[in-house]
Amino acid sequence: MSKRKQVTIPIEKIQEQDKYIEQIHRQNEEYFNRTGKRKLVFTQTFGCQMNEHDSEKLCSMLEEMGYQMSMIVEESDLIIYNTCAVRENAELKVYGNLGQLKHLKGKNPNMKIAVCGCMMQQPHVVEELRKKYKHVDLVFGTHNLYKFPQLLTESINSDKMLVDVWDVDGEVIEGLRSNRKFELKAFVNIMYGCNNFCTYCIVPYTRGRERSRTPEDIINEIKELVSNGTKEITLLGQNVDSYGKTLENPVAFSELLRKVNDIEGIERVRFMTSHPKDISDEVIYAIRDCDKVCEFLHLPIQCGSSSLLKKMNRHYTKEYYLDIIEKAKKEVPDIAFSTDLMIGFPGETEEDLEDTLDVVEKVRYDSAFTFIYSKRQGTPAAKMENQIPEEIKHERFNRVLEAVNRISAEINNEYKNRVVEVLVEGRSKNNENKFAGRTRQNKLVNFEGGSDDLIGKLVMVKITEPRTFSLNGVLVND
Repeated sequence: MSKRKQVTIPIEKIQEQDKYIEQIHRQNEEYFNRTGKRKLVFTQTFGCQMNEHDSEKLCSMLEEMGYQMSMIVEESDLIIYNTCAVRENAELKVYGNLGQLKHLKGKNPNMKIAVCGCMMQQPHVVEELRKKYKHVDLVFGTHNLYKFPQLLTESINSDKMLVDVWDVDGEVIEGLRSNRKFELKAFVNIMYGCNNFCTYCIVPYTRGRERSRTPEDIINEIKELVSNGTKEITLLGQNVDSYGKTLENPVAFSELLRKVNDIEGIERVRFMTSHPKDISDEVIYAIRDCDKVCEFLHLPIQCGSSSLLKKMNRHYTKEYYLDIIEKAKKEVPDIAFSTDLMIGFPGETEEDLEDTLDVVEKVRYDSAFTFIYSKRQGTPAAKMENQIPEEIKHERFNRVLEAVNRISAEINNEYKNRVVEVLVEGRSKNNENKFAGRTRQNKLVNFEGGSDDLIGKLVMVKITEPRTFSLNGVLVND
């Protein structure tokens, strides 16, 4: 794939989008006055928290345009899929959903279908849409999200597929509003893109090279969130530990953590994702020292085999990774860990798998996102020899998952009769009579004895029933 260039977007181009928002808003108001109905939009997001945050920005624009959010595809006037390219399964879901929309589009030709996100940054995907999914109206990528109002306006006024995908890295754009689903908790991007080029990963090609936001812009966004009631923020980046290197005045991620920790009104600070080759002692010390930074570290290892890690271009060994874990445990005794585990990378042997299982046993992860390697077109790993047969991948996956779940249950069992601090997020999804929230270690807690006025507050809960993936408890009254 070709090396990307970075493009600077004039502020006038960004401000220009307001006129397109107003234009669509007028059209939607005229439609409402004529019919008594609001224009409905259905959005679906695939993939990571970065995509979720991008969708929040899109939804904010859509609400300004006068659209009303819908949960029903069939009733919607506009359908948007924000896509993920990391694994084949997510891509297949998108293609499947688009195929089902062809019938709906036939019944309602005025329906508009838009597809955006990381999948669209791949030329072969756009070509596939042009050939087999001609009922799609609008295709755009990850670098020109700000331009959505203009693109939608052009699409509304056309009956042809509009494709606007940039093969460049856009500069960091400030000022795009977000329609965050939970005002209590919010994602805040601190950087965009990735420079690591792991051999299995498509992200550097779809999200571009690393670009960091300034500390001032990040802090101002968080302060605005706090003024609107946000209690917990998660700092987002493909590799937060390399934050600040591209700034005119470089700032280390550990420094940013300490600055964010000083913001009044924030109760909790989380961050993801860290990279083992870049995480510094100073970041661990910041977790230790900062009272609002949660004792939780998501540190993807991918696999425990040093030889496979080299083939993955990860730039660390099993031993180096375990040293980081031990240092974190020493400095922050109550820290919890999560990770990503990839099973079935090309050339993986039984010995390699045993190394992965050994890391799982030594670290004792509270949780792990365990997944089967998915060949991504355009990545070096896709061309590697010794691709692992699917049945072997699944057998190994099940062995690793069993170990991860067993350890997670063992850790949770240690919580019985303990009293933990919980940030109350709302009523439990599984039982309306209970409330739910998370501990600083990111444990999901469902508890009895609460009331709606506790939502957004920190409470103490005694754990009465540990489960594999959550904890049950009762509210401890003062």
